[in-house]
Amino acid sequence: MLTSNIKTLLEEILNSPIVSTAPVSGGSINEAYRITTDQADYFLKLNRSAPDDFFEKEAEGLKLLDSADSTLRIPEVIASEGPTDNRPGFLLMEFIAEGRNGDSFAFGAELAKLHQTAAETFGLDSDNYIGSLPQSNNRHNAWSTFFTEERINPQLKMAIDSGKMDSDILKNWDRLSRKLDDLLPPCKPSLVHGDLWSGNYLFDESGNGVLIDPAVYYGHPEMDLAFSKMFGGFSSDFYSGYESITKLEPGFNGRKEIYNLYPLLVHVNLFGGHYTSQAVRFLKQF
Repeated sequence: MLTSNIKTLLEEILNSPIVSTAPVSGGSINEAYRITTDQADYFLKLNRSAPDDFFEKEAEGLKLLDSADSTLRIPEVIASEGPTDNRPGFLLMEFIAEGRNGDSFAFGAELAKLHQTAAETFGLDSDNYIGSLPQSNNRHNAWSTFFTEERINPQLKMAIDSGKMDSDILKNWDRLSRKLDDLLPPCKPSLVHGDLWSGNYLFDESGNGVLIDPAVYYGHPEMDLAFSKMFGGFSSDFYSGYESITKLEPGFNGRKEIYNLYPLLVHVNLFGGHYTSQAVRFLKQF
């Protein structure tokens, strides 16, 4: 239930009285609501313990995705603010109703077009978050260096410092990291969603693909595709659509577990349990 102070603030931002609010599914991190005024519906995320810039960084990521040369639908950001002593932090966006059917082929093709948005270096001008964890985006010229220094090393350190993993695993990662230049194909730094699993996209009522909850940076486009396969994969039409625009380098299926070491370690640090044994089992191959 919305408190009176957050409701008053939202009404000031929207310049319209709120007619109704209803809780909706918003994941495990934030509270989420559908806000209805006499003008439109909106989607609201709330978090009382979020870092000051948590929703600001999500808003920046959504705006960056929206600037790409792709017809993928990105929710319009209305406002975002960090938490204060008397109210939670929030992110207010347009509400997008979910449709029953979607064009998966077009979704894949448009993601490939989004990945054509390039930068000079890997990373981003500022850090952000993946889930509730900080994500470091210092710029690097080489993908293997960025992947090592900004993706895997911070997550391994977090896991070891918290006792979820043993420091002995570092020797296995060191052996793998030395091979990355040979194992991973070169690419231009490409805009990626960064957290592309089945919970972070939907189809609107017109069947258009919609991207939500990004963890953006300029990286290897295969990162998004690998992550899409981590929990069962998207439809075959999605991958056919992607390759109608951009052909994958041979051997992608053999590389995806390397890319997915990053989200796997994120899950280790968020949840532990079987994710830890899965990460250890993968790394001990090296």
